[in-house]
Amino acid sequence: MKITSSMKTLLTALLCALTLASFVFAAEPSGRKDASSVAAVQQVANADNMRIAGEQRFRANCGRCHAAPQKFPPRMMATILRHMRVRATITDEDRRLILFYMTQ
Repeated sequence: MKITSSMKTLLTALLCALTLASFVFAAEPSGRKDASSVAAVQQVANADNMRIAGEQRFRANCGRCHAAPQKFPPRMMATILRHMRVRATITDEDRRLILFYMTQ
């Protein structure tokens, strides 16, 4: 089978059209919700839940002896909680939630 120059031109034009179409459809929004916006909404809901759980854990574990202190920098609060974790036998999950609550 011999390919003529007109067939070569037609094939080249077809390949160019397919390539262009793939770029156009790839750049077009799909109409679905963007995954990053869904993740942001879930993070906000998760942050609220973590803050509430942290406050509950603070009241249950720390509130027996301490009033809620003023806000400390996160590094300082992490050090305080690391020391109190040993003294008050706070679980690692409790420590993480209390730290989130105390630094928000």
